[in-house]
Amino acid sequence: MDNTSIITQVTNPKEEEILSSNPEKVSLSSSSLRKKSRRSLFSSFFCCLQSYETESPPPPTTTNNNTGPLPPPVEENGAPPKSEQAEVTPIPAPPEKYLLPDVNINDYGKKCVVIDLDETLVHSSFKPISNADFIVPVEIDGTVHQVYVLKRPHVDEFLQKMGEMFECVLFTASLAKYADPVADLLDQWGVFRARLFRESCVFHRGNYVKDLSRLGRELHNVIIVDNSPASYIFHPENAVPVQSWFDDMADTELMDLLPFFEGLSKEEDVYGVLQNFRGR
Repeated sequence: MDNTSIITQVTNPKEEEILSSNPEKVSLSSSSLRKKSRRSLFSSFFCCLQSYETESPPPPTTTNNNTGPLPPPVEENGAPPKSEQAEVTPIPAPPEKYLLPDVNINDYGKKCVVIDLDETLVHSSFKPISNADFIVPVEIDGTVHQVYVLKRPHVDEFLQKMGEMFECVLFTASLAKYADPVADLLDQWGVFRARLFRESCVFHRGNYVKDLSRLGRELHNVIIVDNSPASYIFHPENAVPVQSWFDDMADTELMDLLPFFEGLSKEEDVYGVLQNFRGR
């Protein structure tokens, strides 16, 4: 397995610029990466907005107390639509078993907020970062690799406040072997009531899509916070888009969103408010 394929993230524009101007600056240090020495470290990062080179993911299994496997995700053949037909994104039918357990008694009456990980709350890299907040060891094909993780500014306060107002769920298209230990370090307050990983996504036309209808929550009470529009292509009306974050320590987006979420937590229906938000 290509070690960078465990993380699903967009490409850092700064790194793309470096690669395009002088690709010889990028070196691959680990023995497992030398197997694919013609692929640069950053160009092999998978992007939710691009086609993936991995195999289709295996059928997802439940990550909670529900028993029994979920039905396999729907995979589209990727054929372009006929010229006389409009492009329509099909939404798979809800599964018999949902991804989330029953609502905890402490979360009754709260809306469910699905929060992305990479480039939304953190930025991770296999390239050493001197100011990394976490260094997470990940075993890949018998070799342990170090993942360097930067926290987005104000992420701690953001998570604490969101946990008070909503039923919060971490949903990432990255693999659990990387994302789960990162979430352990990031979420010191138990904000995430559940964690969903790549196997819980639907593989749709080269992208890992987070199908909100599979959660087991009423859609008019579900919000997804994500930097990748491809992640919520089935339910764009439920989205709060955020800018992709890499290393700007002056970024204030998470802090700036808190007043909006405070108001949203009191609304009966999220659709009208979210439509106005995206319009701005």
